Amino acid sequence: MKKLAAQIGWFVIVGCAAAATHWAVVVACVAGGGLPPLVANVVGWLVAFGVSFTGHYQLTFRHQHAPLVQSAVRFFMVSALGFAVNETAYAILLKWTTLRYDILLALVLIVIAGMTFILGRFWAFRHSR
Repeated sequence: MKKLAAQIGWFVIVGCAAAATHWAVVVACVAGGGLPPLVANVVGWLVAFGVSFTGHYQLTFRHQHAPLVQSAVRFFMVSALGFAVNETAYAILLKWTTLRYDILLALVLIVIAGMTFILGRFWAFRHSR
């Protein structure tokens, strides 16, 4: 139980760092680069993937001793699935609500985090036996 609590703690820390990176890149691309929010979201996800994978591999799921390449491929698939859900939800919310794009993105990123933890813990960073 102590190991799980520590893992969840690291997941929150790394996830917050990755989400903050994702959000900041999107805002910078929209506000400073003039990109549409959905295009900027792709750029934000790609940058945040590096933060997320590195942190989760070295901190959150380190005790699982999964091989680096296997973990990278699997986590990219988890992240891509999360991003597909993210982008779909974000597109729908941008079209059907009047909330600001940055607020909507923050909400979507929070919802995707739970899915990422479960898939990361039980598949992406699982050590094959």
